[in-house]
Amino acid sequence: MTTATINLNVMPRRMLTLREAAKYVGLDVKRFNSACAVPAIDLPGGIKQYDIRDLDLWVDHVKAGSSDPDDAILSLLDKKAS
Repeated sequence: MTTATINLNVMPRRMLTLREAAKYVGLDVKRFNSACAVPAIDLPGGIKQYDIRDLDLWVDHVKAGSSDPDDAILSLLDKKAS
């Protein structure tokens, strides 16, 4: 049997569409819109996308058992902006 080696360079994407962001955190789009406190970012050309780093912060906070994920994500985003 012949063997081959394939070298792949995969560039991870930082910004996700609504559908991709919902799938990334394991929710359907409808539930994502009502549950996730991470705001979409307005990119040039009228494109709205979600920063994967902000989604990770939100998931970490929810995982930690926060009682108010909306306030928590806003405070995390404020710290990130500082």
